[in-house]
Amino acid sequence: MMEKIYNTMKSVGVWNLVLGIVLILSGLAAGIFLIVNGAKLLKKKSDLLF
Repeated sequence: MMEKIYNTMKSVGVWNLVLGIVLILSGLAAGIFLIVNGAKLLKKKSDLLF
């Protein structure tokens, strides 16, 4: 019985770790995307002003 509980807790811990890594990587990708798009807007600032 204790072995089943240990295996369940182990698999939940592994999936939590994987999900955390995926969320960190997607957050970094989104941040880089936003910085690049912001830089493009700043570069074209004179063309965008009315």
